[in-house]
Amino acid sequence: MRFFPSETGQERRQQWPAVDIVRTIDGWLLRFELAGVRLEDVNLQLGRRDIVLSGVRRDHMLEQGCSFYSMEITYSRFERTVQLPTDLSGARFNLEYRDGILLVRITEAA
Repeated sequence: MRFFPSETGQERRQQWPAVDIVRTIDGWLLRFELAGVRLEDVNLQLGRRDIVLSGVRRDHMLEQGCSFYSMEITYSRFERTVQLPTDLSGARFNLEYRDGILLVRITEAA
């Protein structure tokens, strides 16, 4: 019997949006998977040690008179907080949105 089951890949994938966190030579790279999200529907808040990404993925494809047969894609508001093990005060941030991926490059202060 296991009281604290280990985290499986399936459990990790349940948080949305998914994010890759990469330590780089001069800082960090965060890659948020935002397929189907318009950049104008995204908000990024920077804290001292955390980054909060929030927004909404809207269903723009439904035509009038249609009804759902199956629906697996989630259309709703979202929020994801990422905490980094470093102080982000004075860091520089660069954002790039490409092919449904939001890249947040963080260059730490020297």
